[in-house]
Amino acid sequence: MIRYLLAALLALVPLAARAQTDQQTLVDRATLAAQEMLQGPGAADARNLMRRARGVMICPRSFKVAFFIGGQGGGCVLIGRLQSGWTGPAFYTMGSGSFGLQIGLQDSETLLIVRTDNGLRALLNSHFKFGADAGVAVATLGAGIGGATTAALRADIVTFSRARGLYVGVSLDGSVLSSDVDWDKAYYGQDLLPQQIVLQGQGNNPGDAPLRDVLARFSGG
Repeated sequence: MIRYLLAALLALVPLAARAQTDQQTLVDRATLAAQEMLQGPGAADARNLMRRARGVMICPRSFKVAFFIGGQGGGCVLIGRLQSGWTGPAFYTMGSGSFGLQIGLQDSETLLIVRTDNGLRALLNSHFKFGADAGVAVATLGAGIGGATTAALRADIVTFSRARGLYVGVSLDGSVLSSDVDWDKAYYGQDLLPQQIVLQGQGNNPGDAPLRDVLARFSGG
């Protein structure tokens, strides 16, 4: 009875409102993922890199499934950093595919710390493929790799991942990021390009305040 009542109530909610709810769920998950990943002694290197970050992308639930044909995917948000503070999120999806003898399932959280304007511009492309752009250096933080290493300090983007509570080194080579302007429009109620949100701070939704607060806390402002 309760299930049918819930379905009836959802039918009365405008489609745009439901879409915004989906996006707010992703923003809330990104907020929790950022807080959990950036706190604790194991995240000291990531916090140091965050202090001078130009932006950050958070993929709160990235699934990697393999049964002879492998694939990875999940929703992500990209947030820029201006002199006035962190911007609202632009929405992205991440996906990849692979072939070979492989069996397994992994659910991970991934944080991409964007250290340079070059790295931020690359992620703002409507489609960006890791490992395909020779002009963008990507380093992996975790699994024994410290943030003070030369590779991390010189990289445009540093990836930081956690699977089942453990910090791990995850390669994103072959993964493709695609912007989702439809989700941006539903969340902000207007047509906005990712560049307008991340580089100019346009768009206003009070639901992203906790996410911006978490990033400010772990980046020094």
